[in-house]
Amino acid sequence: MFCQEEQLLVEKVCELYEQISNLESLKPSKNVDMLFTQLVLTCMPPSPIDVSKLNKNVQEIRSKLIRLCGVAEGHLESHYSTILGSYDNPLDHLHIFPYYNNYLKLGLLEFNILSQHITNVPNKIAFVGSGPLPLTSIVLASNHLLSTTFHNYDIDHLANSYAQNLVIRDPDLSNRMVFHTNDILDVSNELEEYEVVYLAALVGMDKESKNCVIDHLAKYMAPGAILMLRSAHGARAFLYPVVEPCDLKGFEFLSVFHPMDEVINSVVIARKYPMPISSSIDQDIGSMILPNKCSEVEVFNNPLINHGNMIEELTVEEQHS
Repeated sequence: MFCQEEQLLVEKVCELYEQISNLESLKPSKNVDMLFTQLVLTCMPPSPIDVSKLNKNVQEIRSKLIRLCGVAEGHLESHYSTILGSYDNPLDHLHIFPYYNNYLKLGLLEFNILSQHITNVPNKIAFVGSGPLPLTSIVLASNHLLSTTFHNYDIDHLANSYAQNLVIRDPDLSNRMVFHTNDILDVSNELEEYEVVYLAALVGMDKESKNCVIDHLAKYMAPGAILMLRSAHGARAFLYPVVEPCDLKGFEFLSVFHPMDEVINSVVIARKYPMPISSSIDQDIGSMILPNKCSEVEVFNNPLINHGNMIEELTVEEQHS
């Protein structure tokens, strides 16, 4: 049973879903912007709600709502990428995108998290699901990883065309931002080239397809490489899919960071296991170290990150033979 506050939250989200699902178009407009702003503001405050415990009807509404948010986000990014692309120097005008400051905060947060788990600046990073406005790659490449090459993967050729137009006139980023039009499930051996792979929140908008992508990355990424994923926590899980530690088969779960401010996405970081655990002799060992129990999560505060973030880290007991 949910408390009254959570019940009111669910009712408000369902009411907004009904209005959004009846819109003729999800392209930016006064009405679309107003409804999605209401939805975000409804879901933003910290909430103890567990979306996995919702009834079947609300679960279905949540799944549909995530897809509608994905479509609207794609239209919003295409709209602003087109506007930015009309400037002589698009990168000088990124601030016109209404959520640009959120990307600056998220980029700094993700850089700080990544820095805790790597010893050298990565030469090559892949961003899967970069879209028409690849702000994560741009922010990281411009502000934090000044020598790294970013390989941006998107299934949509038009999205990549918009994105490339933003950096093509910049002498630095045009050399360090590469765009690939591919379904990531069709990309195999070249994934070994990347020390870090980012997976966008809306690549795999349901649990099955998200896990399919994660399993593919686990198969082809280089041993020891870092996987950064976007997730969601509490009521924010009405907006984006949730990635649990137990979804990361083939990876060592390192930590998950839950921002409490206007940055909506949680950040999950994991490391590809150095060696595959496949032989029958290793099965017992594998069951001890694979992060397959979502309950093995300890919450604590990390002084390196803004106090407004909740941080969880999986603790695995040492096994002695």
